[in-house]
Amino acid sequence: MKADGDPNLHEIDRYDGGVGWIAYPGESMERASHAIAVPNEETADDDVWVIDPVDAPGVDDLLADLGTVAGVVVGLDRHRRDSAALAGRHDVPVYLPEWMTGVGEELDAPVERFGARLAETGFEAFRIRDSTVPPWQEVGLFDGETLIVPESLGSASFFRGDRERLGVHPMLRLTPPTAALSGLDPDRVLVGHGVGVHDGAAIAVEEALSNSRRKAPGLYAKTLRSAIGI
Repeated sequence: MKADGDPNLHEIDRYDGGVGWIAYPGESMERASHAIAVPNEETADDDVWVIDPVDAPGVDDLLADLGTVAGVVVGLDRHRRDSAALAGRHDVPVYLPEWMTGVGEELDAPVERFGARLAETGFEAFRIRDSTVPPWQEVGLFDGETLIVPESLGSASFFRGDRERLGVHPMLRLTPPTAALSGLDPDRVLVGHGVGVHDGAAIAVEEALSNSRRKAPGLYAKTLRSAIGI
């Protein structure tokens, strides 16, 4: 599901104040990375915050179009990806939630911690999941318009059941993160696997959560058929 070899940057989720990309557009996992631009009152350039990046030729040019990189964020404990490499190129820290453990020690980069807000970005940071069985530490980011969900929701095929634009992660289908994600009313949703939803985003989130259990059997059957080639 995860491709290797030479990446080929494919831009996704362009909107006023942000952009995303998939470095390996042919892979089934569809690992998506995002950058958000936040006005900086002290400089002429916007601050750019990069979330869960997978590196590829052209990424730095894509970021430069938005402003100056201020930090790189790891939104899921398993999404270290190329965060240290990108942070090193731009001489910025990697930012982690203050409650996320077992990640900073493995990064070859300076680490900064954040609490209820991601620095001065205007994005509130909240726990989507923090568990040991299975190991899963995930932070959501929301500024009233843009909701960023690194893993619990996705639009890649292996996330989506029948007629779903967004789906709950297969491992969470029976215990969806409804308390964390319901009622936020975002204008757009950006996810860590697949393209985001920019039209009817709030409805897509609520439908994904409410249909999670009911559509689980169909999703699992689709995944099994794909795995055995029928």
